[in-house]
Amino acid sequence: MDLFDVRRRLEALESNLSPYAARSATSRGRKRPEPPSPLRVEFQRDRDRILHTKAFRRLKHKTQVFIAPTQDHFVTRLTHTLEVAQVARTIARALNLNEDLAEAAALGHDIGHGPFGHAGEEALAECLPEGFRHNYQSVRVLDRLENGGKGLNLTFEVLDAVEKSSKAREDIFAEGWGVPVTLEGQVVKTADAIAYLNHDILDAVRAGIITEDDLPDSTKRLIGRSHAERLDTLICDIVAASWSATGAGPDPVIRFSPEIHAAANELREFMFQRVYMYDDTRREAERGKRIVRFLFEYFVRHPNEISPDYSLPEDSVERRAADYVSGMTDRFAIRLAASLGCPDAIGWQV
Repeated sequence: MDLFDVRRRLEALESNLSPYAARSATSRGRKRPEPPSPLRVEFQRDRDRILHTKAFRRLKHKTQVFIAPTQDHFVTRLTHTLEVAQVARTIARALNLNEDLAEAAALGHDIGHGPFGHAGEEALAECLPEGFRHNYQSVRVLDRLENGGKGLNLTFEVLDAVEKSSKAREDIFAEGWGVPVTLEGQVVKTADAIAYLNHDILDAVRAGIITEDDLPDSTKRLIGRSHAERLDTLICDIVAASWSATGAGPDPVIRFSPEIHAAANELREFMFQRVYMYDDTRREAERGKRIVRFLFEYFVRHPNEISPDYSLPEDSVERRAADYVSGMTDRFAIRLAASLGCPDAIGWQV
């Protein structure tokens, strides 16, 4: 048999997607041309490459909100990523968009996050002369650092969606880093917010920081009173409000209805004020930031100890140190810093 019959069948299925969907056959391609796979279209290959990276595996021990949690049920960066992929696939399938592209971008969108979540990101941004953003670092990991410094040679569409997946605080659709060129990229950006809002509520309740009754009235009235209700409302609203993306009308864009958009923004601001900026949360975050700064400064002084697996020899020592430290898990960073005499790491049980 001709195994390329499988690929032709998959590309034929893609031809039945929405006229606004991205298609592997018309992708803007890779930096380095490659022979096609007989069994997988291009976005499937990207998904598989991301899934098999060391950087993806390390997400299991990286912070989402609660730093280096010792309890088993707190969300980690890996479980968050899997939830984003699930929400993105549901929305993409419902809107007849390219599910493979949405899944690949979702799996890669946070792969550049450093230890201690956004606290580690803040510390590296303060240390590195050119600054540090996890979405840009995710592209750097996928495009340059993985695979022995060769990168994964992913398609343009996946890298674009990863780069533009981040959001500013003021609005769930704020475009501080640009609009993804594909609707699937827009889906991933929205799925990220849907996932983290909902699982962060559960973690905050579990940690005793808030109760379900503390949530804004608009959340309880319009979005739901349980985790399942909130997820269902937000996902269904996105699909209904974005129905033009199926080809049913002009102006295809991924959006909430105005009422749910306002309620989701109110919930997001509530989470910033009551959870993300909570005194105990910030206290642990500041401790994590000091550890990241300690490690960065240590490796700038001792560049020969920077692992060649997580840095590029032609880069500046500051860039190499940032790449190496950002690749660390919470627990590895704590153990290493403690072994080097960092006061903030000594005695931290992980």
